[in-house]
Amino acid sequence: MRTVRVTRYGTPDVLQVTDVDRPVPGEGEVLVRVAATTFNPVDAAVRGGWMTELIPLQLPYTPGIDLAGTVVDTGEPVIAFLGVPVGGGAAEYAAVPRDLLVPAPTSVPLADAAALPIAGLTARQGLFDHGGLRAGQRVLVNGAGGGVGGFAVQLAKRAGAHVIATAGPRSRAAVEAAGADEVVDHTRVALADAVTAPVDLLFNNVSGDPAELSRLTGLVRDGGTAVSAPPLPLTDDDARGVHWKVMYVRNDTAQLAELARAVDAGELRLDVSDRRPLADLAAVHADGEAGRLRGRVVITV
Repeated sequence: MRTVRVTRYGTPDVLQVTDVDRPVPGEGEVLVRVAATTFNPVDAAVRGGWMTELIPLQLPYTPGIDLAGTVVDTGEPVIAFLGVPVGGGAAEYAAVPRDLLVPAPTSVPLADAAALPIAGLTARQGLFDHGGLRAGQRVLVNGAGGGVGGFAVQLAKRAGAHVIATAGPRSRAAVEAAGADEVVDHTRVALADAVTAPVDLLFNNVSGDPAELSRLTGLVRDGGTAVSAPPLPLTDDDARGVHWKVMYVRNDTAQLAELARAVDAGELRLDVSDRRPLADLAAVHADGEAGRLRGRVVITV
């Protein structure tokens, strides 16, 4: 079968398409014919060796932490968050623990359903598990044009929040379609000037200068909450009781199944901005590192 292998850390060209034997499921696993995986920024960080202390790999490594596919034995369409550094989605077949699988949403193409697991779970857990979001609150989603940010806008709006979102010109239309009440073009105006009233919850999805991002706590009300999806060394505002919660997404199949049902109910939209074949994965990594991607990019297998 075709797969992508990483045999050493490095630039995107270390991602090589190769042929290997089809995996044999172990105890508690099933064989899944993969329809698609995705590109996530953490994939590039892991591949580049920038997270070896936090996420050590056993090389060779097959990337792809999202998966959509069909169980070979039963024909059931499924999705899964394979986890970091487990991966394995960038292959024609994957042996997946049965307890990671969730029924795929049926209202979208199966390959597009790969866009849901890690981004949807990160958005849900950042807003509710870490942020304690409640109806009527003011929420600032920093970096709403990305995959996590787009889901966060939708989930926060669905929960009854007033949503302020940052997005560049390329992402503005998608963020407005996701339901943001206010969209701030971060390329033209400073957030401190655009956000005129304090927010209850700040959800950061941008990797940048920690000192600059830490200053965003000034937009949060006294005692409010600041959550960051990227694991950055951010500084709390102790005087006003605003403390950063740096989150690490966890696998939760009950939450993922709930998100899949929301897709089928028309309550959650998948913003798939591009679909690229497995052979283009190295080029997708390069585009991601250069900031040329928007929304969710699906890698079809």
